[in-house]
Amino acid sequence: MTDFINPNEETRVAEGAKVELHFSVAIENGPEIDNTRSREEPVSLVVGDGNLLPGFEKALFGLRAGDRRTVSLLPEDAFGPWNPENVQKFDTIKFEQRPIVGHMIEFEDKAKSSLYGVVKTVGDDITEVDFNHPLAGKNITFEVEIFKVTPAGQQGIKIM
Repeated sequence: MTDFINPNEETRVAEGAKVELHFSVAIENGPEIDNTRSREEPVSLVVGDGNLLPGFEKALFGLRAGDRRTVSLLPEDAFGPWNPENVQKFDTIKFEQRPIVGHMIEFEDKAKSSLYGVVKTVGDDITEVDFNHPLAGKNITFEVEIFKVTPAGQQGIKIM
């Protein structure tokens, strides 16, 4: 198990801080979606670097090494609300193979970037594909344990 390291016990998570942590993400009152506890070492990130959604980062602010927190996040603070405009209809005949409900399909947008959607319905003429994030519209439980906090600007400093 990793030891808690916090030379200055008052060092708290803030914008730009480097944080070593373990976390888990679950659908509220439902299954766990992801967790880092199976890794031997905690994950490391810089608050504000885009590795965590803003709602998850917001839950970290003010925590210190040794702190644990469990928060419930509304869709707006997690993976966003479900948007009916993100469900698109395609001519079924245009697919190389007949789509299967529930399967994820990769599409290419106008900028040639990959875009993934989940097949919702397949008819003889029309296939509906949902481009919402699979967790959009769901309340999320985020659980975190902080192991080390390094203030912004001190990530490259080694103390001898």
